[in-house]
Amino acid sequence: MRGGQDEARAPVLQFTNCRILRGRALLREDLWVREGRILDPEKLFFEERRVADEQRDCGGCILAPGFIDVQINGGFGVDFSQASEDVGSGVALVARRILSHGVTSFCPTLVTSPPEVYHKVLPQIPVKSGGPHGAGVLGVHLEGPFISREKRGAHPEAHLRSFEANAFHDVLTTYGALDNVRIVTLAPELGRSQEVIRALVARGICVSLGHSVADLQAAEEAVQCGATFITHLFNAMLPFHHRDPGIVGLLTSDRLPPGRHIFYGMIADGTHTNPAALRIAHRAHPQGLVLVTDAVPALGLGDGRHTLGQQEVEVDGLTAYVAGTKTLSGSIAPMDVCVRHFLQATGCSVELALEAASLHPAQLLGLEKRKGTLDFGADADFVVLDDSLHVRATYISGELVWQAEEARQ
Repeated sequence: MRGGQDEARAPVLQFTNCRILRGRALLREDLWVREGRILDPEKLFFEERRVADEQRDCGGCILAPGFIDVQINGGFGVDFSQASEDVGSGVALVARRILSHGVTSFCPTLVTSPPEVYHKVLPQIPVKSGGPHGAGVLGVHLEGPFISREKRGAHPEAHLRSFEANAFHDVLTTYGALDNVRIVTLAPELGRSQEVIRALVARGICVSLGHSVADLQAAEEAVQCGATFITHLFNAMLPFHHRDPGIVGLLTSDRLPPGRHIFYGMIADGTHTNPAALRIAHRAHPQGLVLVTDAVPALGLGDGRHTLGQQEVEVDGLTAYVAGTKTLSGSIAPMDVCVRHFLQATGCSVELALEAASLHPAQLLGLEKRKGTLDFGADADFVVLDDSLHVRATYISGELVWQAEEARQ
C-alpha cells in the first residue's frame, strides 16, 4: 500500500444498494474500497472529509468475501499433477476460469505422484496475487503420497510411500522443496508421522489428516503435534463407529489442545457425501467446516475420459470415477454449486454457507485478517451474488475481474 498523501489521493469506490456479509450477518451497508482494501467510511468522512469518487449500484445483491478453494486438482483439461515444461500456463488458465465460480484464491492440489513429478511441477507454481489474470495462488496442497494403501481412493498404489528412518528427509527427497507448499495431507497412523507433522508445522505448513485408517487416538495425537485440518471428511477414511469414531471423532473430541479446534473439508457436490452426513458434520462442528471442490481436470469439460495425475478418470454425468472402476475420483462441481448444495442440504443460514467457502478456509490458513472477510483493512476480494447465490460478478483488490453476461447489459 502507498502511504500518506498518495493513499489519500487514490480513488475511492463506493458499492451501494447491497447486503454485505460481515461479522456473521448480512448488513444493509455500503462497501468502500481504496487501494485494493476495504475502507472504513467514518475515517474517510471525519478525518479526510472525503466522499467517493465513484459509486456502483449493486441492485440489492449480496456482497460476500471471495471464495477460497484449498483443494482443487485442476480443471478445464488442466491436470496440476502432470509434469510439463509449462505448468504455469495451465495453472493460469484454471485461475482465470474459476473467477466465474466466485473463487478469488486457491491452493492447486497435486495427488500422489512419483518424485520426479513433484520436482518438476512444484517450482513452477509460485505463490501469486490474484487480479484480472485470475484467482490468487496461496500455495500448493500436496495430497499424498504418504497415505494409507487401504484408503488410497483414486491415488495410484505404485507411488504411495511411507516414512523411513530419517522421516523428514524422506519428505524433502520426495517433494524436492517445500517453498511453495501450503498444505500437506498425510495418514497419521504411518510410523514417524508425528515428527513429520511437527517439522512441517514448524515451517508454517498446514498438516491435514486424510486417506487414512487412523483410530481416534492417533488422530488426536496428530492434532496435538500440530495438525489442523481433515481432508474431505468421511471420504477415504474409516467409517464412523460408536466405539472408535476414527478421524471423524475429532469434530467433538475433548482431547484437543486448549483453544484449538479442527477444520475439515467437505465436498458438497451431491455425490461424495450424503446430505444427512453433511447435516451431521455441520451440526456437530459448524465453525470448522470448509467447503472444497476437490475438482479434477474434467471440471468444465463434460462426459468422457480425462486424466488425474497418473490415472485415467471417466466422467459420467455429475460423477467422476477411476476409469474401469466405481471408485470416486474427485469432483466436477464448481465452488458456487457446492455452496448452494450445502445450503440446501443442511438448511443452514446463507451467512454460514458463504463463510464455509471464505472465512473458514482463510482461518485455516491463518489469513483471516486479509482474506475471507470484508472487515476494514482486508483485501477487497469479494463476490456479488443474487438471492439464489448465483455469481453475478467477482472482484479482486476492488477490481472487477469477471461479470455475468446478463449483468453487463
